[in-house]
Amino acid sequence: MSGILSTLANCLPSREKPYCGGPSVRIGVLGGGQLGRMMIQDAIDLDARVEVMDPSADAPCAHLTQRFVQGNLLDAKAVEAFGTGLDCITIEIEGVSVPGLEALERKGVRVVPKPAHIALIQDKGLQKQFFQKHNIATAPFALQMANGDRSALGYPVVQKLRRGGYDGKGVAVLKDASSSHFEGKDAHCVLEKKIDIEKELSVVVCRRSAYDTKCYEPTECVFDPRGNVVQLIVSPASITPEQKATCNALAKQVVDAMDYIGILAVEMFLEKGTGKIMVNELAPRAHNSGHHTIEQCATSQFGQLLRVVLDLPLGDVSPTRAKAAAMVNILGSPSVAKGSKPLYRGLREALGKPGVYPHLYGKSTVSPFRKMGHITMVGDDRDEVVELAKEVLASVACEAAP
Repeated sequence: MSGILSTLANCLPSREKPYCGGPSVRIGVLGGGQLGRMMIQDAIDLDARVEVMDPSADAPCAHLTQRFVQGNLLDAKAVEAFGTGLDCITIEIEGVSVPGLEALERKGVRVVPKPAHIALIQDKGLQKQFFQKHNIATAPFALQMANGDRSALGYPVVQKLRRGGYDGKGVAVLKDASSSHFEGKDAHCVLEKKIDIEKELSVVVCRRSAYDTKCYEPTECVFDPRGNVVQLIVSPASITPEQKATCNALAKQVVDAMDYIGILAVEMFLEKGTGKIMVNELAPRAHNSGHHTIEQCATSQFGQLLRVVLDLPLGDVSPTRAKAAAMVNILGSPSVAKGSKPLYRGLREALGKPGVYPHLYGKSTVSPFRKMGHITMVGDDRDEVVELAKEVLASVACEAAP
């Protein structure tokens, strides 16, 4: 019996481990964009030192972090050198060197998420095979080269590059056999049956252990069809209690099957007509669909990620600060010249409205559909919050400065 109790005790998260804070707690982040920037803001409250590596000298985190290293995130030796001596390291972008993180893990650095899980999620084909293996509902699919036979699933069909796609890049809808967005490219792709989508949903789930896992409320995601980039996020999603339970169950099924540690965004489709909910893709980091948690929830997604990284108990995910929230992305204008200096129009008027919270990312240049910031609206009435979000969306723009 004592052996069983000892084994169980080793599986449970420590309740007595002290937390010191201060300069002795060194967290590394691969990627210096807006996600790292918002994580730093939460790290201040935990008195944790955040150090950042990014290829761009003027990354949004560069002037906020206590140590900034300019380097290639896909260079294993550079990643290993950056992370050596840190207590823990996490990511804010998928495009990182897994071998570099594995080397750090061997040196005793706590890596969140695990390198093997990052490797799986970096490849959309491996994601789909994982869903299939673990009976996780997902759209029918096939794996092939970009210029291979695309007729197996019928038309229309969605073609995705297996690696490297994000924010609408690397995805195309093929209407017939004559079209391929990636024609002639020596690239591995996923073909998916095109789902008749009623709603696009997302669940941000955080897992510290099998005994400490929490899901935020499912959110509803509205995309800008011109750039296939998220335009509007609404919490809670307008779905039935049964559908909400299904979303959360799917998210938990994913992290449990993977034995995942960290924060994970599980993107889902609600199929029109059938009401079936299926998993689309995963993101192994804080996510656009969770930004509203800063203002709406007791613990934000960034605070939650820090708790996992530091092996601290997860916080409350309840929407204790507001019953409803909506978030709009401030995207670069479609007509803006790439590399222009940004100018934010309509921001002053938006900030004059109650319940409006701006977040500008500090990016030095703007490009079409580039995420330059976001604005969150909160309130007690979901419909009123959504209407306010639509007003803000129509009035705020990021253009080129004269």
